[in-house]
Amino acid sequence: MVSIAVVGSRGYVGRALVNALRLRADVDVTPVSREQYDAASTAHYDVVVNAAMPSARFKARNEPLWDFDATVGVTAQLRYRWSYGKLVQISSVSARCQLDTVYGRHKELAERLCGSDDLIVRLAPLYSEDLAKGVLADMANGRPVWADGASRYAFVSRDWAADWLAANLLARTGMVEIGGRDAIALGEVADRLGLATEFRGDLDHQEITEPEPGFPTAAEVLPFMRAWLDRPAATAR
Repeated sequence: MVSIAVVGSRGYVGRALVNALRLRADVDVTPVSREQYDAASTAHYDVVVNAAMPSARFKARNEPLWDFDATVGVTAQLRYRWSYGKLVQISSVSARCQLDTVYGRHKELAERLCGSDDLIVRLAPLYSEDLAKGVLADMANGRPVWADGASRYAFVSRDWAADWLAANLLARTGMVEIGGRDAIALGEVADRLGLATEFRGDLDHQEITEPEPGFPTAAEVLPFMRAWLDRPAATAR
């Protein structure tokens, strides 16, 4: 039985990963939120997953020291104070393609703390039934999107990504980017959904490098969004 601690277990990625790991017979998973952090930090784990990385790009820009502490500082605490055999760092493609932003730079700095036997997972933009923020939520709620409509995103289902992680995090080391095997322009998403979205920002491609066999197409976001928009609660998010 492999012991795995998921730090940030109540977060957007963390809770999906905990659910996926609980379906595996070979894993003993320990969810770790703020309340359990101190107690959990005294144990030894085969694997510690850092899923506590913030995704607040706007807040990162306006409060860079907060983002540094929440990203680089939290990773350093796990790296140097926790006892484990392997660290799995849940990062973002922003660590490669948004190095001109506070958010991207801090994600990349946190990655540098990982060791050669660890696994860094850079996630492309995600979607799920509990979608609450990001470009897709902005489109659905009639808010401006702070990116150019020509920006291409390698959208992938959050739950698909969590299932992939649960199946692969023990065997993999190094770095992997998880997302759609291709990408779709934000303007095309809005047009095909019939949304009158205002795009105000700069060009912001969030694609992945070297997609692996079996990765889904980013266009799968379209039927998801159509169904999500038809839900009565969708416009109230």
